[in-house]
Amino acid sequence: MGATRRVLVTGVAAIGPVGLDAESCFAALLEGRSGIGPITQFDASKFSSRIAGEVRGFEPEKWLDPKDVRKTDRFIHFAVAAARMAIESAGLDLEKIDRDRAGVVIGSGIGGLRLLEEQHKVFLERGPRRISPFLIPGMIINLAGGMVSMMFGLRGPNSATVTACATGNHAIGDALRILQHGDADVMIAGGTEAVICPMAVGGFCSMRALSTRNDEPERASRPFDRDRDGFVMGEGCGLLVLETEEHARKRGAKPLAELAGFGMSADAYHMSAPDPSGDGMKRVMRAALADAGLSPADVDYVNAHGTSTPAGDVVEAGAIREVFGAEADRVMVSSTKSMVGHLLGAAGGFEAVVTVLSVARGLVHPTVNVENQDPKVQLDVVREGAREVPIRAALSNSFGFGGTNACLVFRRA
Repeated sequence: MGATRRVLVTGVAAIGPVGLDAESCFAALLEGRSGIGPITQFDASKFSSRIAGEVRGFEPEKWLDPKDVRKTDRFIHFAVAAARMAIESAGLDLEKIDRDRAGVVIGSGIGGLRLLEEQHKVFLERGPRRISPFLIPGMIINLAGGMVSMMFGLRGPNSATVTACATGNHAIGDALRILQHGDADVMIAGGTEAVICPMAVGGFCSMRALSTRNDEPERASRPFDRDRDGFVMGEGCGLLVLETEEHARKRGAKPLAELAGFGMSADAYHMSAPDPSGDGMKRVMRAALADAGLSPADVDYVNAHGTSTPAGDVVEAGAIREVFGAEADRVMVSSTKSMVGHLLGAAGGFEAVVTVLSVARGLVHPTVNVENQDPKVQLDVVREGAREVPIRAALSNSFGFGGTNACLVFRRA
């Protein structure tokens, strides 16, 4: 039929360093409360960066059978838990929908590296025959969505995106297209990540990508601040329940927002650094706006990628300024990563949840630690507490290694 169906967000779920559900996370962000602290999941004393945004107090057995917990990696545990919460948030009665037309797109940037580390140690100490038969299915990225599909009997489209830090946005965008083109009525989409482990932290340390402000963890992630020195790793999950307008209306669902547009682009420039011209970022925001049928004048808020890296923040700020032109001074900008760190493949999903709730409630959380805004960042960065203001439409940006970019547009329902 063509891409004509409107798509609504009817449920959200988030697990992160500031809370174990979407409401707790959003409340903490509005308060400007950081979830970043010393790494506790392993001995990080020999690492240059010893801080992270860890998910604390999460009990996977509350959401999965203990046998499934042992078989699968933590990123999958997050996804299953979040899917349960998202379904509940949407008021979705699975017995009353056509589950052949309900699907899942959940991505991850790195997947089950923790489980791989554990089993590699088993291999070295006890030999190949002692490697768990669940190593491969327990760590591969598409098993996050696979487990959600199995647990809830969702027999529609089921896939996974892997686009580094843009993963969550691409997953949500893929789900949007599936719904628009009539291949499903309901989709659960987003990203999940849990790689606060020696190999991942060590790898990013070797790249000199992480903040080394170890003595002040809560002040380490400082997007758009003059004294930023790198990003802080985080973990968590963010999922949306997306439905065609027809399906949502038929069952009497109350939408939180409309997912109005999606854009994709590539820098075609460098393995990990952004194109200094911001060309790919500008094109992806313009593509998303065009897809939504909106102009910069219709947008009130941008949830920025805002990683706290020296290069990335300035390039993104310049791209936003150029895309919005005369509207740039009016548009509010904030970075969720200032309080939770960079959730890698889960960042887009988590930040999409935050953006949806911002649009639904007319509330924009602050960017903490912006003590001296970089003079090259000529934007209205929300910094002194949350703002309560009607939001007609908002962008959520995600940019990943390999120069892959994705932008979502959410509009008030």
